[in-house]
Amino acid sequence: MTPKEPRYIFATTKPWHLKLFSTRRSELRGRWAVCASSEDLPQLVLRLAPRYVFFPHWSEIVPEAILNTTECVCFHMTDLPYGRGGSPLQNLIKRGHTETMLSALRMTPTLDGGPVYTKRPLSLAGSAHEIFERSAEITLDLIRWIVELEPRPQPQEGAPTIFARRRPSESRLPDEPEARQLYDHIRMLDAPGYPRAFIDYGPWQIVFTAAELGEDSVSAHAEFIVKDKTGED
Repeated sequence: MTPKEPRYIFATTKPWHLKLFSTRRSELRGRWAVCASSEDLPQLVLRLAPRYVFFPHWSEIVPEAILNTTECVCFHMTDLPYGRGGSPLQNLIKRGHTETMLSALRMTPTLDGGPVYTKRPLSLAGSAHEIFERSAEITLDLIRWIVELEPRPQPQEGAPTIFARRRPSESRLPDEPEARQLYDHIRMLDAPGYPRAFIDYGPWQIVFTAAELGEDSVSAHAEFIVKDKTGED
C-alpha cells in the first residue's frame, strides 16, 4: 500500500510571498494548499490535517486550537529571543541594525516565544519591500529544509527583548533628523500595506517613498494626498 503524500499549508496575505511560492512550488515535496485569509484557516486545517502549517509574514493571532492540532511554523525577523513582538523590521532599523537573523520557530501561545528550528542571516539594506522580498527567498529555503528534514525545534535561550508594534502616527517624519535617520525612516516603511513616512502640510499629507541617501542629502518620491476628513492618522 502506497503511503499518503504529506500535506502542507502555506498561509500568508503578502503578495511577495504568494508570488514567490507560485514560482518555487515545484521545489517542495508533498501536497500544498495556500491560505490567504484567517477566516478560511480553521476549516482548511480540519479538512487537510497537514503535517505543517507555514506562516510567512502572518500578522494575526492563530487560535490555540490550531496550534494544538498541527505543527505551526512562523518566521520572525530577529535573532530570538531578541526582538519578540511587533514591527520587527522597523524596530531593528530604528535601533541602528544593518543585519539580523530570520528565525524559523514553532508557534505557541507565547508570542514569538516558541522553540526555534534554525536561523539564517538577513541583510537590512534597501527599502522595506526589498528586505521583505529578500526574506521571502530565505523563508522558502527554510520551508524546504523543514519539510525535508523535519527537525526538532530547540527552546530559546536567554532573556527576551520585547518590541512594541508601531502605530500609524509614528510614520510621521521625526523632527530635525540627520540625513541617515531621515533616509532610514522613509525606507523602513516603504512596502505595500505599510503606513508610509509622511508630513502634514495644510490640508495635505505628503507621503514619501523611494528614498536615496546622498553624501549629505536625501532624495525621495513625494505624493500629496488630501487628509482624511475625520482628522485621524
